[in-house]
Amino acid sequence: MKKKLIVGNWKMNGSLAANAALLQALKAGWPRGRGTAAVAVAVPSAYLAQAQAELAGSDIGVAAQDVSQHEVGAYTGELSAAMLQDFGVRFALVGHSERRQYHGETDAVVAMKAQAALAKGVTPIVCVGETLAEREAGQTEQVVKRQLAAVIHQVGPCVSELVVAYEPVWAIGTGKTATPEQAQAVHAVLRAQLAAASAKADGIALLYGGSMNAGNAEQLLAQADIDGGLVGGASLKAADFLTIIAAAR
Repeated sequence: MKKKLIVGNWKMNGSLAANAALLQALKAGWPRGRGTAAVAVAVPSAYLAQAQAELAGSDIGVAAQDVSQHEVGAYTGELSAAMLQDFGVRFALVGHSERRQYHGETDAVVAMKAQAALAKGVTPIVCVGETLAEREAGQTEQVVKRQLAAVIHQVGPCVSELVVAYEPVWAIGTGKTATPEQAQAVHAVLRAQLAAASAKADGIALLYGGSMNAGNAEQLLAQADIDGGLVGGASLKAADFLTIIAAAR
């Protein structure tokens, strides 16, 4: 049975002092060898070196919040997968709804980013999810399958190396959360889509990423096809994040 995976997405939050305190608390609360779940934190790029240093000797991995689809060149402000590899980054978020919404990232761009990460040994966490309008129009399945299909087509036989995160846009940072049953239904759709593309689909981690918190994590993580969480605001509070990790049994 594969380990659950819990990833904290700090978004654009943090400072040197606050980061040090948070990471030290996580290391103390989740000591090396605990082993019941895999854990990582996705920090702003300015703090990748600090996170790498603070987490040295721990089982907590470092993740990036984005990665460029380009290998090298005149792309000011972007980080290549090779650069992330230099920092020992294990995971990179690709296609987060905020990147899609505010930076105009298309399904094709997200797919290329996933491929670029895989080429350098960085595991892409591919984010998919529908808006409230799309859900109310009954388009949830159509939207998430379209988003994931672009990545599956791009990465080909490497699909089994992906992590996929379902993040209903209407539940991100709003305090609203899909019910465990709603989340499971979408995860089952994604699992079936992955199974059609890879014989190793059961080994692909599917994370839930819509306002998971210390209060609802246990019920969400108990669902058959929910293999972990992509945690936003709750990952900025050590006690809450540790409670979520502990629920990942």
